[in-house]
Amino acid sequence: MSDITRNTVYKAVKSRFSGKKPLSEPARHARRALRNRQDGKLSSTVMALTVAFLFLPLAVTVFYSFNSAKGMVWDGFSVKWYEKLFLDSDKLWTSFGNSIVIAFTSALMATVVGTLASIGLNWYKFPGKTYIQTLSFLPMVLPEVIIGISMLIFFSAVNLPLGMLTIFIAHTTFCLPFVFLMVTARLDEFDYSIIEAARDLGASERQTLFKVIIPAVMPGILSAFLMSITMSLEDFVITFFVSGPGSTTLPLYVFSMVRYGISPVINALSFVMILGTMLIAFFLRNFLKNIAASK
Repeated sequence: MSDITRNTVYKAVKSRFSGKKPLSEPARHARRALRNRQDGKLSSTVMALTVAFLFLPLAVTVFYSFNSAKGMVWDGFSVKWYEKLFLDSDKLWTSFGNSIVIAFTSALMATVVGTLASIGLNWYKFPGKTYIQTLSFLPMVLPEVIIGISMLIFFSAVNLPLGMLTIFIAHTTFCLPFVFLMVTARLDEFDYSIIEAARDLGASERQTLFKVIIPAVMPGILSAFLMSITMSLEDFVITFFVSGPGSTTLPLYVFSMVRYGISPVINALSFVMILGTMLIAFFLRNFLKNIAASK
């Protein structure tokens, strides 16, 4: 008896004793389609709940930024907190400027060093390469409290005064592994035969680096740069340990304000930053798509 005949007999006997009629082929397709549609409904529900969980607090923050009262009770529409934000919040904007300076400089340094390190570890072979790759991910898995305390001990040991410089060094240090990881992921998809073709055509090692490799991995480099800026802007724990007089960043300033009660000025600032982030993300999305399409 062949396998097809045996399976047919088995299904017929099973349906006979179970009291269920065998399903036709269209019925099986209909059941499969219904099951897929039910899975789709579950996925849509989970996605909707996740989006609500992530964005509902932002909506509440934006809503209360237009509240005329200082508390959580709605007392009427007003833009006075935006007026206070732009006209009477000098210390807040000073801390915001410090955060911007630290974020861009540390992100730029981390991107340059992390990109070159990733290319070097993927291009060259040398003793201890595996250990260096493993150690490079250590700041990613360590708690920020440990990194902040170790940075503070190091700066105290070398008698380096706490301030903008120490924050810059600390932010560059913990952004480096993320840059290294993102650029390495891009290099894993890189076709190294292009390098061989460039060398066959007479390109030097430096020309190959700046005219072949870096343009090919530029989307990953830009993504790592933007992620480093975001991580630096929102960091509080490490900055708390390594900051000094005159180097208050925006998270530290907001923390000092929240200790005495939540000010609606922070809600207004949050809305301004949300709008700015959305605009930057929109323009950079199209920019990265154009870069990727040109490769």
